[in-house]
Amino acid sequence: MKKVELVEKVAEEAGLTKADATRAIDAMIKTIADALSKGDKVPLVGFGTFAVSKRAAREGRNPKTGATVQIAARNAVTFKAGSALKDAVN
Repeated sequence: MKKVELVEKVAEEAGLTKADATRAIDAMIKTIADALSKGDKVPLVGFGTFAVSKRAAREGRNPKTGATVQIAARNAVTFKAGSALKDAVN
């Protein structure tokens, strides 16, 4: 599902205009991103939890040449699905 399709579905389900649904979805995404950038977890009961995981620096290999390369440490976004979401999918 693309964002345009999501906006249409949210607008239909919530009785909003597409413009209002777009603003609501954009605000939700921005709010989640802002919280994650501060290191906070974002639990959405029944849906899942967004969190930040720290990845340590490590050594990797260039698959073409086989040369050793240093991969820098970084933060990665993780998502753990909630039980209601798991049940809806299965």
